[in-house]
Amino acid sequence: MAWLALVISGLLETVWAIALDRSAGFSRLLPSAVFVLALVLSMGGLAYALRDIPVGTGYAVWVGIGAVGTALVGMLALGESASLPRVLCLLLVIAGVVGLKIFH
Repeated sequence: MAWLALVISGLLETVWAIALDRSAGFSRLLPSAVFVLALVLSMGGLAYALRDIPVGTGYAVWVGIGAVGTALVGMLALGESASLPRVLCLLLVIAGVVGLKIFH
């Protein structure tokens, strides 16, 4: 259950990062509210997961999921560059996250 909470929390990190961008410095109400809600849920899920997963592993996986998810949303939906080197770097992050899970 801790790993499921960690993965969901990492996905929520993507949500709050994109909402933060869309909030325009907290000047737009809906994206700002989504940011706050997703942030609280993401941190709560991370805290729950860290009861059973070591902090170094849990935090690295959480950040990795959030970073890859945010970068993918940027590339697929927001027009950010999807160059081969960027995609290869994201694959390395994914490999690191999978490795942390395997060797936990």
